[in-house]
Amino acid sequence: MSRKRALQNTNYYDIVKNLEEKDIYLKVRERKTIGEEASCAYKNINEIVDIVEGAGISKKVAKLKPVGVIKG
Repeated sequence: MSRKRALQNTNYYDIVKNLEEKDIYLKVRERKTIGEEASCAYKNINEIVDIVEGAGISKKVAKLKPVGVIKG
């Protein structure tokens, strides 16, 4: 799903609640930019990493956990 479509299909409160449940801190200047952080707007990172590793482009060395989003 594109970020534009994600913004149309989710609301501010759902996105904030989802980030809070994952213990991710959110700081934004304008509420309208929060739509870009909807989880449905991103590809599955595990699938992407597996594909890149399988293609021989990179090697898995660590898995990072996001702790914050700062926008604006």
